[in-house]
Amino acid sequence: MIARTSISGRLLPVVLPLLFRSLRITVAFSPDNSSLPEQGALFTFWHGKMITGWLLARKLFPERTVHAVVSLSEDGSLLSDALAALGFSLIRGSSSKKSEKVREDIASILQQDGLVAITPDGPRGPLQQFKYGSLRIASLQRIPLLFASIRYSSTWKLDSWDRFEIPKPFSRVNVILHRIDLPQFGSEDELRHYGTQLSEKLGHE
Repeated sequence: MIARTSISGRLLPVVLPLLFRSLRITVAFSPDNSSLPEQGALFTFWHGKMITGWLLARKLFPERTVHAVVSLSEDGSLLSDALAALGFSLIRGSSSKKSEKVREDIASILQQDGLVAITPDGPRGPLQQFKYGSLRIASLQRIPLLFASIRYSSTWKLDSWDRFEIPKPFSRVNVILHRIDLPQFGSEDELRHYGTQLSEKLGHE
């Protein structure tokens, strides 16, 4: 297992950019969004679309450091090694492990107008449902949440909780960027209701 993980850790930083460069990606803004945020922002995409999502963040913000939130699981360790090799800064943890430290690190980066990339339904779901923590942070910090809707023309789909998709080389990828400026929530119920509505709106994307 250790040897296999080591080999995968060395291959991913090479294979992922090669696959990404082969994709025919079209990026468009949603009607309520016409530009990329220049200051602090949360860049989000569903867990099952992460192969494109992570490198898309680097493509859209080539001059900025992208801070990636990655879980402490075995798969997360493999991913974190690959992302570090690709030039990402890492925040290790999730909503269930080291959650308070993760929130503090994200808040600190956003206060310095940094860019944080996160899969809001990861690392274990529910599928395409925003975790309340990411919404709460964006609201409290008064920073935009930029959601990337990613659709592939041709993929291999895994039988996993997140319906993980591996785009086939040279396939078309349509990306729509939604900028979401969150309101200030007066109660936890308001936050949860907003999160449910947002998940319903973007869950089919």
